[in-house]
Amino acid sequence: MNIDSIKCGFVLDHIKAGKSMEIYKYLELDKLDCCVAIIKNVKSNKMGKKDIIKIDDEIDLNLNVLGYIDPDITVNKIKDGVIVEKCHLELPEKIANIITCKNPRCITSTEQEIEHVFKLTDKKNGVYRCVYCESEKK
Repeated sequence: MNIDSIKCGFVLDHIKAGKSMEIYKYLELDKLDCCVAIIKNVKSNKMGKKDIIKIDDEIDLNLNVLGYIDPDITVNKIKDGVIVEKCHLELPEKIANIITCKNPRCITSTEQEIEHVFKLTDKKNGVYRCVYCESEKK
């Protein structure tokens, strides 16, 4: 298999195997008019298997989405074919409009214009709670 290097854009590396399609959906990469390569189940000494996503364009990446889905992702920014910046992610303290509250009594269930906001309450277990009703989401 041969996948070309990119000149300007991003390489999302160290994605847990099988998570790349979820990231593709959340970042809405299907709406881009550029080359996007998804490489699944790549052998990795550190992880066993991993996924990689290459985006051949400078876009605004939502790092909160990436950190929520997989905080171990490494984001490499590429310029002129060289890595110019490397970012290691963590679970974000607060996320908005990434996940939705499933509590039918929550105000977000009845009021359509309200943002779905969750705060990180247990970093070790990756537990988020709705800021309005305190419902838990893992």
